Amino acid sequence: MTTNRALLLAAVVAGTVLASWWLLERVPIRAAGADQSSVEHDLPTVAVVRVAPHDIASSLRIAGEFKPFQDVDVHAKVAGYIRNINVDVGDRVREGQTLAVLEVPELSAQLAGADASVRRSQEEIRRAKSTVRRAQSVHSAAHSAYIRLNEAAAGRSGLVAQQELDDIQAKDLEAEAQVATAEAEQAAAQQQFEVAQANQQQYNALENYSRIIAPFAGIITNRYADTGALIQAGTSSSTQAMPVVRLAQTSKLRLVLSIPESLAPSIHLGDSVKVLVEALHRDIEGKVSRFAGSLDQQTRTMETEIDFDNHSGLLIPGMYAETVLTMQARKNILTVPLTSVARNGADVVVRVVNEQRLVEERHIQLGSDDGTTAEVRAGLKENDRVIVGNSSQLAVGQKVLPQEETGSKVEGQT
Repeated sequence: MTTNRALLLAAVVAGTVLASWWLLERVPIRAAGADQSSVEHDLPTVAVVRVAPHDIASSLRIAGEFKPFQDVDVHAKVAGYIRNINVDVGDRVREGQTLAVLEVPELSAQLAGADASVRRSQEEIRRAKSTVRRAQSVHSAAHSAYIRLNEAAAGRSGLVAQQELDDIQAKDLEAEAQVATAEAEQAAAQQQFEVAQANQQQYNALENYSRIIAPFAGIITNRYADTGALIQAGTSSSTQAMPVVRLAQTSKLRLVLSIPESLAPSIHLGDSVKVLVEALHRDIEGKVSRFAGSLDQQTRTMETEIDFDNHSGLLIPGMYAETVLTMQARKNILTVPLTSVARNGADVVVRVVNEQRLVEERHIQLGSDDGTTAEVRAGLKENDRVIVGNSSQLAVGQKVLPQEETGSKVEGQT
């Protein structure tokens, strides 16, 4: 009886010891697991994108402004007072249409004097022609008399005195000289007529300049003068002559772009462009019409123009537009999102999550971009995990929990 009790007591003590040992061993293990889970939960989650090959079409977005195809201030060619002005702001005019007429009194007097000089010269020519005919008649008679008398003297010696023959010959020569003089006077009168006619044409041209006409079809965008205003001639650079109106050709517009130096060699005539006109909320297709072929020394850009037909009047000069120039596409190249890139001057930096889930900083070289992604030329390899978005709050060497940008969780255990 005593032996049984002793065995039972020993078994109870042994069981108690084993239970105590088991509890002591399990509690630290559970605590360690809870601590590990708590640490993993406290790691910051970052969005990452894997570097992978893609096709990229390089494009350039540039803001530009629509300008009239032609836009000029219309000046008067002669000074005078505006007798009447036929147009106002917003009027559409055709090529050759009279915009205004000037009153130039002294020019009218000069034109009248030139007309009188032409008529006088014409009379001088008629008078000179009559003198020539008269001189020719006198010479013809004198010459005939000399011929007859000379033949008579030659046919019968002594019939005609030599003195008489000499006198008739002298009259013949004198009449011939008078013909030459009359012809010279006629030529001088003809030259004087040509001078008078040139003066008349000059004053006629000036008289025509008193009518200010449209050099091309367009719309009046400004009117500088009214009826009765004194307008100076716009042909002299020494005076600041006021224009009469400003005329713009809006049936055809130019979109003027400033292409950066780095992309200027990539511009070619006929290159396709897409233009977003924000004021109209619509896209317009166009092609490069011309470019300067040289860089502006101050801005280091090349002026490039795209022409657009605007007979509908939908576009208005001065409207801004965003133009997308598509460059040559490149295929199967490593790319990264531009949202992962930080620039500091020429230095380009991205942050990467390595295999140990630690943040690294990489200095990389970029190539062309399409506005969303950029070509990686150096500094990254395929499948590297780059952090997208704002990573300024992360420290280099910090442990993070990477997560694919699509939302699928990247494996936490490595």
